[in-house]
Amino acid sequence: MSITSTQVQALREKTGCGMMDCKKVLVETDGNEEKAIELLRKKGMASAAKRAGRVAAQGLVESYIHIGGKIGVLVEVNCESDFVAKNEEFQAFVKNLAMQIAASNPLYVKREEVPEELVQKEKDILLTQAKEEGRPEKAMEKILAGRIEKFYSEICLMDQPFIKDPKTSINDLLAALVAKIGENIVIRRFTRYQLGEKS
Repeated sequence: MSITSTQVQALREKTGCGMMDCKKVLVETDGNEEKAIELLRKKGMASAAKRAGRVAAQGLVESYIHIGGKIGVLVEVNCESDFVAKNEEFQAFVKNLAMQIAASNPLYVKREEVPEELVQKEKDILLTQAKEEGRPEKAMEKILAGRIEKFYSEICLMDQPFIKDPKTSINDLLAALVAKIGENIVIRRFTRYQLGEKS
């Protein structure tokens, strides 16, 4: 059975789990969402979603200056306690995020922050491209969905493949850390400076 990106996204929103984990359990459960949620809970992954509502007022602001001093990044990541903010794994995660932002230049933290008009503009461009490529009308929706996912993975930090392990997204990395540490962790904001660029 083929699993659609819509099914994966719906499960991701309900559980807070990573895209790959959601897809894997949907395949295992033949697309049955209830069974997929149950399976994720058994694996201890869906617990990250429960923690998402808790206040994250502690954390770190990490800086990263790329070799040569041409790119600089500031990123704020919040957690619930000062104890976790001092945790080595949490600190390593924040440092990795700063390097990710320097290397991959995302524009937003998550897809919910992308302005609707920008998404619509991109959809129009992608639709025009698909038509010019002579793609069949029946396949347009599927092609468009796939290309929009790629668009999000380029401009949204949470959707980007992790530079040190491209099979893992930043969202998957975050969900794994939340599950391990047991606290809500939120990537709050970031700023990326590139020498000579206007802000």
